[in-house]
Amino acid sequence: MRALFLLFAHCICFNAIAQKSFEPYAQKISGTDIHISMVPIQGGNFTMGSTESEIGRSLDEGPTHNVEVAPFWMAQFEVTWDLYNLFIDREIDRHRDTNNLGNEVLLAVDAVSGATIPYIDMDHGMGIEGFPAINMTQLAASKFCEWLSAMTGNFYRLPTEAEWEYACRAGTQTAYSFGNDPMALEDYAWSKKNSDSTSHKVGLKKPNPWGLYDMHGNVAEWTLDQYEEKAYFNRKQHPVSNPFIKPIKTYPRSLRGGSWIDQAKQLRSASRKPSTKKWKLRDPQIPKSKWWHTDAPFIGFRIVRPYKTPTAEEQQIYWKEKHTN
Repeated sequence: MRALFLLFAHCICFNAIAQKSFEPYAQKISGTDIHISMVPIQGGNFTMGSTESEIGRSLDEGPTHNVEVAPFWMAQFEVTWDLYNLFIDREIDRHRDTNNLGNEVLLAVDAVSGATIPYIDMDHGMGIEGFPAINMTQLAASKFCEWLSAMTGNFYRLPTEAEWEYACRAGTQTAYSFGNDPMALEDYAWSKKNSDSTSHKVGLKKPNPWGLYDMHGNVAEWTLDQYEEKAYFNRKQHPVSNPFIKPIKTYPRSLRGGSWIDQAKQLRSASRKPSTKKWKLRDPQIPKSKWWHTDAPFIGFRIVRPYKTPTAEEQQIYWKEKHTN
């Protein structure tokens, strides 16, 4: 009888896992009218990097290699100031709806570190409502993810470089998700050529084939990875499964997508950008703020949620500042 009961329980558990929904959804933020549109990205294999024949290519994009990526959801849009300021202000923490939390994260919201209030206008006059949040460090972006996870009960983090490129390509192997012609960027992206030296509201250009907006241009997006110029040379196995270069130092970290200050070649799907301490030149604080890059109004981020939820211990790995232990 006990064996039958265990078999029955196992079947229920298996069915529950098998039937886990993997559909588009809107993540509500309790205490506000704001929601985040999340797009399901099916797992699969793709060729990461660019070939030597791709126009505008840099050496850090090769050699190309086969990468396997597990399924995840990705935010349809870059994180806007409307959303990011909720994390800065922390006034809605008390509205956390404990009766409607997801079951992926058990974390008290007041246990999450808060960013310092900026001493200057961090949008640089570019715009707030509907505009991408800018000037934050990678640590600040990751702490936003941790805070959002505590507020919702669902696990959120930054994408790895591999996840970001896989989602940007959306099944393509061309220089951009729409083809190889940089002249077509006008329809899909804000770059140096058409931005008028400013960021723009998210979602004004055409999406990529998987429904993600502004993957090319507007603001460059933080990933989780330490930037290593020759990282791809070390990937011998085929395919490489869910690669993630854990950061062990503050600089450089890796960004993707290019921005409103960049030329077309820097908006390609394979293009990589390292962070630099020069992005804090005007920061008068000693030591420099770990939350803000005063001179980087061209960087922002978007979030992902893995389909397979990591354990509580594993979750902390993705929100860490450095991996020195």
